[in-house]
This record gives sequence, C-alpha cells and structure tokens, in this order.
Amino acid sequence: MPTTSIMNLPDDAVTQVKEYLLDLQHRICQSLEQLDGGSQFIEDSWIRPQGGGGKSRVLAKGKIFAKAGVNFSHVFGNALPGSASQHRPELAGRSFQALGVSLVIHPENPYVPTSHANVRFFIAEKDGEPPVWWFGGGFDLTPYYGFKEDCQHWHQTAKAACDPFGESIYPHFKDWCDRYFFIKHRQEARGVGGLFFDDYNEGGFEQAFGLMQSIGNHFIKGYAPIVEKRKSIDYGAREKAFQRYRRGRYVEFNLIYDRGTLFGLQSDGRTESILMSLPPEVEWHYNWHPEPNTPESLLYTDFLPIRNWL
Repeated sequence: MPTTSIMNLPDDAVTQVKEYLLDLQHRICQSLEQLDGGSQFIEDSWIRPQGGGGKSRVLAKGKIFAKAGVNFSHVFGNALPGSASQHRPELAGRSFQALGVSLVIHPENPYVPTSHANVRFFIAEKDGEPPVWWFGGGFDLTPYYGFKEDCQHWHQTAKAACDPFGESIYPHFKDWCDRYFFIKHRQEARGVGGLFFDDYNEGGFEQAFGLMQSIGNHFIKGYAPIVEKRKSIDYGAREKAFQRYRRGRYVEFNLIYDRGTLFGLQSDGRTESILMSLPPEVEWHYNWHPEPNTPESLLYTDFLPIRNWL
C-alpha cells in the first residue's frame, strides 16, 4: 500500500518522470524498428478533454511484428477512477495525475513470443493533506512455443533489473507477476511471467523512481535477444492457428482483469490507444485441447505452470 508522504518528492517529480517516459518510448520504438527491419511506427497524438493526453505509436504488418504499440500518456482529473482506488478506498475523491508508458508486441512468427511492459507513476492529492504517490509496472512474456533458455534469459534479465535495489525485490515482484497474470476462469497462467509491482514508494522518490527506470530499461534487453534467436524459424498453418487460438487468452485477460485497461476506460481515456494491446487476428474454438505429446501441449505442461526459471 502507498503511504501518505511528501518525503523525497521533489517539486519537479512529474517533469522528471515525464522526460524519462518519453525518452523510454522513443528508445523502445527505435529498437523495435531495428528488430523488424521493415515497418516504422506511426505516431498519433491525442488530447483527453477531461485533462491531459498522450502519444500513441503503432507499428503494423511488419516483417517480424504483426502489431506493436508503444503508448505514452499523462492524464489528470478531479477524482481517481474506481480501478485506481479499489484497493485504496481512502483515496477515493482525490484529484490525480497518472503518467505511464505501456506497450504490447504481437509477433508474426509464432515462435517469437508476445510481450508486454508498463511503467507508471501516480499522484493523488487533496487540499490540506500531503500527496500520496506511487510507482508501478513490470514486464511479462507470453510464448506460444516455449524454449527453456528463453525463459531463463528473460528472468535473469528481470532479476538484473531488480538486484541493485535489494535481493528481495525480484522474488517478490516475480511472485506478484505470477499471481497477477493468472487467468482465473481458465485456471492457467497467461505466460511465463516476469515482473509486476504496484503501489510502490519504498525508500523515497529517488529510490522508487530508480527501480522503475531500471525495469523500463531492462525490457528491451530481455526481449530483443529472444526475437533475434526465434524470428527466422520456419512455421506453417498449424503454428499460426495455435498462435491465433492462444491470442484469445490474451484478449480475455486484458478485457476482464487488466487494471491498466480498466483504468483507461474508467478515466475516459482514448479507446483506440487503450485497446491497441489487442492482437490483429484471434480465434476461439469450443472446448479445444492440444493432442498429448505435441509441441502445442508442451506449452501447457512445461511452461505455463508457475516455476522458478532461474
């Protein structure tokens, strides 16, 4: 839970965070364009009538990525949406500012995993009382065909992002990610996890901001080598059909459980930007299950069950 504190919160906190997030968006887009080698991001700036706005950047129909979206937003308003105050009822009714970068990457090749990352900063204020502020975010990996060495690299990178801030951070955020990205109605994980954290302001602004930056900066270090290793593997109609089927799980989670999606919709954010996380093609099949001892079944038996990848 975030604590009520003005300690270590500089006057230019919002400016510092905003400058970092815009630079992070730019650097990630540059890296993804280089990985794709075909398409470029288009940028779409938008204004939120109730306060604030953002920059949505989307790459579509690339050589490697069927769809990649990297959004920056800075919104503010007179009252926190329900999704932001659900676990903190004492903050209901406070004015707020929310800044963040959120991205989702849907590859063309089924052997390249989908991935998601998000880093964000909230301030909730009320006249006559100190502001309440916190950071949140993380990154996670959603493979269609699992490779143990990819999962190990992903989690080693996640651990490297956290270790300078304490040895307990990675296992705590890894466990939080495993629990958060769990599709309850399917009783299965969305992917192989990574990091997730919220309501974080431990150690003051500089410490918490530093951890958020480290997690944001390590995303592409974790993802790019996996893309490079898997992007040229041959695939056919079978693999594409399985990819479209598994993308359905992604849609279900984002529309039912994802706090960022709910916050965006409840705060009257830009719907096109909020739902850019959805894949371009997806399929659902009634009561479908993979045949035993197939590459598709290995995803369920060897990769989705929660485990220590280190």
